Amino acid sequence: MMPLLQRYILVDLLKVFAVSAAGFTLLLVFAGVYVEAKEHGLGPMQILQILPFIIPTLLPFTIPTALLLTVCVVYGRLSGDQEIIAAKAAGIHIISVLWPAFLLGVVLSIFTLVITDQMIPWSMKRIQRTIAMAVEDIFFDVLKAQNQLNLRDQGLSITVMDVRDRTLYMPTFRYMRGNKPVTVQAKEARLRFDLDRDVVVMEFKDGYISLPDDANTRVRFRYDAREFPLPNRSQKAKSRDMTSREILAETRAMATGDATATRQLAIEAALILASGDFDRFGEKEFAVSRYQVDEERNRSMKLTTELHNRISMAFGCFFFVLVGAPFAVYMAKNQFLTSFLFCFVPILVVYYPLSMMAQNLSKVGKVDPSWAVWLPNGALTLGFLYIIRQLARN
Repeated sequence: MMPLLQRYILVDLLKVFAVSAAGFTLLLVFAGVYVEAKEHGLGPMQILQILPFIIPTLLPFTIPTALLLTVCVVYGRLSGDQEIIAAKAAGIHIISVLWPAFLLGVVLSIFTLVITDQMIPWSMKRIQRTIAMAVEDIFFDVLKAQNQLNLRDQGLSITVMDVRDRTLYMPTFRYMRGNKPVTVQAKEARLRFDLDRDVVVMEFKDGYISLPDDANTRVRFRYDAREFPLPNRSQKAKSRDMTSREILAETRAMATGDATATRQLAIEAALILASGDFDRFGEKEFAVSRYQVDEERNRSMKLTTELHNRISMAFGCFFFVLVGAPFAVYMAKNQFLTSFLFCFVPILVVYYPLSMMAQNLSKVGKVDPSWAVWLPNGALTLGFLYIIRQLARN
């Protein structure tokens, strides 16, 4: 049975956390919606459809901050009202007063890990599916409003005179073939979106193609069809959008493939050295093989870093509490905002830059992510030991 004081503190923590987490999440929702809408050109209906799926992607950022604010509010008030001193006078150790916050930190760390590992990949897939289903409407909305559309990633630009019933009138399409532009002009054209293959099929009627040759050749046609990849569609999923099981499966597959490719590359290099034909090291085939091996290794390191960083960042909730709760007691102020800022600013200046540095170094293979991504949490642990020592002296 939980003692009365600890039960009182835990209930107070839960109440304050619920309010602060809701507030922080609500603030960040608008930023998250704005980023997705700007990146994909979403309209109001698409924004409403993806809104429920954006919220889980924000929780790993809002939960630690809200939890830090919560412990600063609750323990700052307890200490400011001399209740901590009264508890010490009654023979209650300071750790006994703090353990409800530590318990909440552990529970929320596990909850955050589940969100990061399961909910966020699921939410991102739902967002991408919603965007993919709406991409046709987005294309035509932009063309109707602006009479042009530029897709830099695909090297494609479209200009039209008019759009009616999803038919483009007097369209001009420009795309790159190698380093030279190809222009297609037609009387009319229709766009068909094949979401299963992630391509846009463009069907032209009565037009001509300007080929990128020295003679500026024009080829007339009655009908022509061309395919282009959908914008913002990547063949490989981002590491953040994958579950741990998917990451482990891909890294194991890449480890097997990397070993085979490395052996093949070593054999090719040995044959070149044996033949003395060193110019072959500069040939395209050898360079492409080496590039592919390097790309697979880089992705493997990024996936491994994501796996370790996911656990470390989730348990940042506990380490935030580890520092925040005793610091609020040490400050002994009812003004919780003062305690929060004094605690959060060093975290902002030290914790997050250290975390980014550890991630970047791990992704390029400079350090081992199994321990590097825990350095920020280690720094918070040192802060806890210093503060708790100061409290023990008082």
